[in-house]
Amino acid sequence: MAAQRSGAGGVAAGDDDADRARLRQLGYKQELKRGLGVVSNFAFSFSIICVMAGVTTTYNAGLRYGGPASMTLGWLVVAFFNGCVALSMAEICSAYPTSGGLYYWSAKLAGEEWAPLASWITGWFNLVGQWALTTSTDFSLAQLVQVIILLGTGGANGGGYMASKYVVLAVHGSLLVLHGLINSLPIWWLSWFGHLGAFWNTAGAFVLVIMIPVVAKERASVEFIFTHFNTDNGMGIHDKAYILALGLLTSQYSLLGYDASAHMIEETKNADWSGPIGIITSVALSTVFGWIFLVALTSIVTNIPYLLDPGNDAAGYAVAQALYTAFHRRYGSGVGGLVCIGIVAFGIFLAGVACVASNSRMGYAFSRDKAMPFSHVWHRVSRNEVPLNVVWLCVVVAFIMALTSLGSQVAFQAMVSIATLGQYIAYALPIFFRVTTARRSFVPGPFHLGRYGVAVGWAAVLWVAFLTVLFSLPVAYPVAKDNFNYTPVAVGGVLLLSVGAWVVNARFWFQGPITNVDL
Repeated sequence: MAAQRSGAGGVAAGDDDADRARLRQLGYKQELKRGLGVVSNFAFSFSIICVMAGVTTTYNAGLRYGGPASMTLGWLVVAFFNGCVALSMAEICSAYPTSGGLYYWSAKLAGEEWAPLASWITGWFNLVGQWALTTSTDFSLAQLVQVIILLGTGGANGGGYMASKYVVLAVHGSLLVLHGLINSLPIWWLSWFGHLGAFWNTAGAFVLVIMIPVVAKERASVEFIFTHFNTDNGMGIHDKAYILALGLLTSQYSLLGYDASAHMIEETKNADWSGPIGIITSVALSTVFGWIFLVALTSIVTNIPYLLDPGNDAAGYAVAQALYTAFHRRYGSGVGGLVCIGIVAFGIFLAGVACVASNSRMGYAFSRDKAMPFSHVWHRVSRNEVPLNVVWLCVVVAFIMALTSLGSQVAFQAMVSIATLGQYIAYALPIFFRVTTARRSFVPGPFHLGRYGVAVGWAAVLWVAFLTVLFSLPVAYPVAKDNFNYTPVAVGGVLLLSVGAWVVNARFWFQGPITNVDL
């Protein structure tokens, strides 16, 4: 498989004019400041993926469903198919370098008759999925802050401070406001935060991977890390294949959000090359770093039931308890473990900055094509050439989504499940159209997969179809209201509302992406 690039590899003086001309060909005028290079574009996706965050926040589920074997080996399975998704997206991104990304691609690939409906459904899955991703990122950070405070004040068994759900929600709201303020700054500030996120994810993972095994006095054997299969999940599920399948969800959630490179592309120089490279490199490096970090964490797992026990000092937060215990046994104090957790927490904070940036650019593009209510409001650009109104729309919606946590954790989990499955459905739709309706008509950009494009695309589509079924399966037996998997209900709700809105109203006026220049 070979990706091809015509012209020079660097950013030439005339590239900005070439990017403007290409965007004009696609039907849009340049409204955002084009100030990002390939490294900055990559940094946004790499920061959002933030494998330290994904692994840490979903580690409990991985331990419960299969344990070390399902995580360390399952990661490699997920990495292969996720790579197919990323390669296919990169190929399409190179052909259509616009901030609309996925919904624009669907419109161009689905054929003239189906373009408006394909664009509408893809766009709403992508937008709602991004709102949910922003929600889950900042809420998981708020929960981690709560655990840090709990352990720092003595732990759950030592009189430590356990924040109420209202306090956690308030922390979540404060984090969202901070991310909104950062995203209100000019693009060069966002570029700086993107670079910081990429550096922190790399350096932080490197430090933790070395420190964790060195500090631990008790370490798991290599055999345990790669072959131990935990069937004692306490969820009434005993079939090994079923358990292994559910264990894959940890790996899948950890590799999400790399469409950011597409949404930032109208602010990126040499866009039809830099965008695809941003997607591919962010996924490739996240895959490698994430697996190494996962193995390092699992090396200090010696008592799975204890780590999952809500009665431990970290109130059942497995990674926090494992790190705290490792340092406490070595030095008589768990402060070092708190520092390690803090490294992860700051990585999640930087991921939140990138989430709002990507989300706002998607909303900007979608409103530019008049697909959102009050599109004229969200499409406005500030004097700093930032889509300010839609930045704060993202903040408000993410906070409203988190209000479900006050009702029940089950309801909140159903909401944030859209972040993973909703996003991947949006990823798969344009790829599906690329390998079906546009199989012969697709005109590739500078980056393309050549004769392997269709085969890689089908692998990506079938993987997402498998994930859709997997994410919808019961996670406990017998099924009850407090363990019911509401994922199919939540995702089905997005589908029902988007199709319903289309049938009732949108089909009469939404024609897909519209031009705002005279071609």
